[in-house]
Amino acid sequence: MRAREPDRTGTVERSGVRVSYDVYGAGEPTVLLLPAWSIVHSGLWKMQIPHLARRARVIAVDGRGNGRSDRPRAAAGYDSAEFVADALAVLDAEGVRDAVVAGVSMGAGFAVELAATAPERVAAVALIGSSIPFLHRSDRDAAVARFHERRPETTGWALFNAHAWRERYPEFVRFFFGQAFSEPHSSKPFEDCVGFAFQTDAETLIATRGGRYLAADRAGVEALLAQVRCPALVIHGGGDRISPLPVAQDVARIIGAELLVVEGGGHLSNVRSPVVVNRALDRLLDRVAPAPRATRWTRPLHRPPRVLYLSSPIGLGHARRDIAIATELRRLRPEVEVDWLAQHPLTELLSRRGERIHPASAYLAGESAHVESEAGEHDLHAFQAIRRMDEILLNNFMVFADLVRERAYDAWIGDEAWELDYYLHENPELKRAPYVWLTDFVGWLPVAGGGAAEAALTADYNAEMVAQVARLPALRDRALFVGNPEDVVPDPLGPGLPTVRAWSERNFEFVGYVTGFDPAAVADPEAVRRELGYRRGEQVCVVTVGGSGVGAHLLRRVIAAYPYARELVPRLRMVVVAGPRIDPATLPAHPGLEVRPYVDDLYRHLAVCDLAVVQGGLTTTMELTANRRPFLYVPLRNHFEQQHHVPHRLARYRAGRRLDYAETGPVALAEAIAAEIGRTVDYLPVETDGARRAAARIAELL
Repeated sequence: MRAREPDRTGTVERSGVRVSYDVYGAGEPTVLLLPAWSIVHSGLWKMQIPHLARRARVIAVDGRGNGRSDRPRAAAGYDSAEFVADALAVLDAEGVRDAVVAGVSMGAGFAVELAATAPERVAAVALIGSSIPFLHRSDRDAAVARFHERRPETTGWALFNAHAWRERYPEFVRFFFGQAFSEPHSSKPFEDCVGFAFQTDAETLIATRGGRYLAADRAGVEALLAQVRCPALVIHGGGDRISPLPVAQDVARIIGAELLVVEGGGHLSNVRSPVVVNRALDRLLDRVAPAPRATRWTRPLHRPPRVLYLSSPIGLGHARRDIAIATELRRLRPEVEVDWLAQHPLTELLSRRGERIHPASAYLAGESAHVESEAGEHDLHAFQAIRRMDEILLNNFMVFADLVRERAYDAWIGDEAWELDYYLHENPELKRAPYVWLTDFVGWLPVAGGGAAEAALTADYNAEMVAQVARLPALRDRALFVGNPEDVVPDPLGPGLPTVRAWSERNFEFVGYVTGFDPAAVADPEAVRRELGYRRGEQVCVVTVGGSGVGAHLLRRVIAAYPYARELVPRLRMVVVAGPRIDPATLPAHPGLEVRPYVDDLYRHLAVCDLAVVQGGLTTTMELTANRRPFLYVPLRNHFEQQHHVPHRLARYRAGRRLDYAETGPVALAEAIAAEIGRTVDYLPVETDGARRAAARIAELL
């Protein structure tokens, strides 16, 4: 799922070649994102588009040779002049007089030629990872010179060869993007670009190497560069292995541009260092059309303490515990103001509780919707789903960064707000307030079917986390684990890395579990049952799958089990709670079965039921544990947290009975319901002061 879908898609046709483009937003100025080499398409700009489209109209072009555009076979079809003419045709089709033009890699050369030959159409240029020929010799240039020779070498830049492309194209693609992403921990952008490359073919790329690119020699290139007169920005990775840094230094010197060097960065800084690039593009846009900003600054002694709270929208459990923490914080410091940067379905719960949702929340991209789009039948590969959420997370971090630039806060709190924690560690200079990180699990763990490849990926992600925290130990002013040391799995983070528990004990404070509800509100179960309309003697089974739409299949399976369970438990009353993202009308019906939509006080029903049937989410299962209710839990397949972290914690509390979805049909499920309903449990007690303890540690920062 994309962070932002295009508002409009268009095509232009020149000399029988169709070129496709997407338009996002409607503001001014217009930003034209040019294609790079035809080995990729406009997906290369996915980390820039949502951010830029909040203030400008953005046009992203699929260059000829990839994406939805045509793939001419003649080399002349890939002359840089053809890409420039395509860009002008797109601007004409959209009625754009001039634009801020950005190009990456070979696209930087297209931007230079466009600004030099049609200066009236270019308000400013941004050149990223500029691949401009003749300015500096590199290993790649030597390979290009022998491009059509059959070479005896079979590795390295010898793969940059027409024969190698025809015979070993996948090998070349992986080598090339391994060079493009010289930064460590770049598996996701590497996979993306390899995928883009497989949307074209070797013969197309061979044709692109025959096209005329910019000029025939160094003098011609320098003359072209000298014609660029508009405001210009050059961004280049200090570790670029495709186009070395001296190329960018020459380009910036000749055109009089600002040069931003991303030290340690590779060829595609817009992909691997997107926050830095996006903020630099903002500054360039400000030179052309300054964005109006109405800021207000209040002297600290004249304002109450302000807290910005980010709570993960994947499930409602985070919101309930975060409201509990915020409530305790206000008890300790009544003057504290809390703003929430949140999205659906959290916003429904927050609004009902009278919490203040920041208007910038409207710009957040939907994480829950993305998770639903990744799910199968009771199956969610959570680790891969989060990896594929990269552009959504980046968009949401940029919303946060813009917000805190314009409004001062005395503390930021992120409860599994992955975008906040990751990009602050990547960009620590943006930290402007005390920062609190909350989580109830640590460590990405491979699932059974992932094999060696997934084990390597999760270890790489864990290694990056370990390195970030070791390098910036003071970035998290408070790192709070919602639970106790024994709740942490003993698994290793990866080869050569510590265990999850050992590392967590060194880097977290343990505040105990945060239940998210007031135990006093359910201290008299019989009174609560009467208030909820449950009759004496009936055995109540509550079925719920949380705040996302991922659990619809489990609800249907439990509903199918209801007639069998009713035979085994004559006084059974089953209440199925669909939640905010599942339409109750889409679920089957049975006489006597109750299907309800979202229930705001669901914790009260769970606290007094005779049995609950739930997914494997931590919040719901721990609420049931705290209230000493018997429950069946059915972890989502391929969900590393529900398959590893949650069962470990529940086993420690001796809580719940785990079922495997694949092995539990309606009859078996009915038998499990009959066996567990009303059973006396012997769970370990769950602390009730976790929210107070967490709030106390946060209050110390204000």
